Amino acid sequence: MQQEAPTGAETLEVWIDQDLCTGDGICAQYAPEVFELDIDGLAYVKNAQDELLQDKGAATPVPLPLLTDVVDSAKECPGECIHVRRVSDSVEVYGPDAG
Repeated sequence: MQQEAPTGAETLEVWIDQDLCTGDGICAQYAPEVFELDIDGLAYVKNAQDELLQDKGAATPVPLPLLTDVVDSAKECPGECIHVRRVSDSVEVYGPDAG
């Protein structure tokens, strides 16, 4: 059984490293329910109440129906600043540090 592919029972979360964000907004185009550009021109994740999480390293759960969009955002991000990790062990499964 592969550990890399998340199962339905696995909870994933996503966060953005604003120090690397280029402000292209590709993430917000792929998954506007999860990502949004703020007035500073950088992307941030949003919680389930649609509030921007601006604390450094703030993460939000990835809704399963949006997993593909969030993963595509991480893959296409020119700043390589989108990180998707398992909540259970904090292992990055998509993004620049995924093994």
